[in-house]
Amino acid sequence: MKKNKIIIIGGGYAGIRALEKLSKDKFNEIILLDDHPYHYMQTEVYGFIANENDFSKITVDLFTLCASFGSHVAFHKQKVTSIDFDAKKVMTDEQSYDYDYVIVAVGSRTKFFDSIIGLKKYAHGIKALYRALYFKQKFELSLFNKIEEEGTYCKALNIIVAGAGLSGVEIAAQMASFSRDFYKENNFLCRKLTIVLIDACERILPGIDDFLVAASIKRLLELEVIIKDNRKVIEVTENSVSLSSGEVLPMDFMIFTGGVEPKELVYDLDVLKDRRGHIAINEYMQIEGYENAYAIGDCTAIYNDGILVAPTADVAEQMAELCAKNISNSSKNKKLEKVIIKSRGILIALGRGYAVGKIFGFYVDGYLGYLLKKVVEKVYSKRLFLRSGRGSKKIFSKGA
Repeated sequence: MKKNKIIIIGGGYAGIRALEKLSKDKFNEIILLDDHPYHYMQTEVYGFIANENDFSKITVDLFTLCASFGSHVAFHKQKVTSIDFDAKKVMTDEQSYDYDYVIVAVGSRTKFFDSIIGLKKYAHGIKALYRALYFKQKFELSLFNKIEEEGTYCKALNIIVAGAGLSGVEIAAQMASFSRDFYKENNFLCRKLTIVLIDACERILPGIDDFLVAASIKRLLELEVIIKDNRKVIEVTENSVSLSSGEVLPMDFMIFTGGVEPKELVYDLDVLKDRRGHIAINEYMQIEGYENAYAIGDCTAIYNDGILVAPTADVAEQMAELCAKNISNSSKNKKLEKVIIKSRGILIALGRGYAVGKIFGFYVDGYLGYLLKKVVEKVYSKRLFLRSGRGSKKIFSKGA
């Protein structure tokens, strides 16, 4: 029986889940391509920035992970430069690959709007690991500098979080919680820390359940986070942020989570896209016009009953599972299944020991919500770390 040559582009949540599912069939010959050698668990970045997790807890080595599945799966650290869908070829900065099926799962990146003066120069994103690492280091250095001010002039530290979706809310809450505990536990007097959460929408967490929004606002206010919704950022300088309301806020550093856009590869692909530049897919997750090409995760636009589905790790994994099933069905000349995305729940981390959420129709908050979120994260990461460990043993045993 002829083996299926499958190329997966992107080692994020969607790409890894598709790999896990497709690797179960030994007749699939799979190559994972990514220009980074690690899987970045971005949903846990809120804890990383606030020192709850270290660097090793939010990354998984892709070489060892792929080695764990067997000889029919390989990882190549290469940057994909183009895809010829007609010739069924993927081109990288090193070589080209023929495929029977290709999955585009490259995710997205922070969009620094050109219309906002100074945004790209002075703000930081967290979609890329190196940006999150830089922000974490700068945040910790700022806390250290405040310790140095102890007993002398105590200048306020002003942090701006622009974008009050899930990432922005979690990061603002975690930084507020961490810094509050840090200063109180060490009995430092210099505690002038101000965190301002800004969003252009009429309320924070747009598209999220009203109960969860209300619970999140209550918790943020308890943490003394200042919420400024229904305001747009219009200009950023080295030490200030100007809003559409006319307010000018002092700023020591700023994190921007207010927009995402497709990565460079997606921009360059000659395929149908939506108005935001995301790849248009049909009801089977195939790229429009190409039955052997699929796109999943944040690089796509997916709708349920005409409503755009928010890009989350859960949605990306559901897409990946169905994509893998449809590739399997296609290779066996079976009927493909239509995309149906169902919410399996949402959990929002709001500082140390606190989260709110809705799981299978039931609301949770406080420490119980926190425990559930940690369990979900632990189950995911533990699975990958165990696999990566097995892959590492395989690699070293071959070299012995």
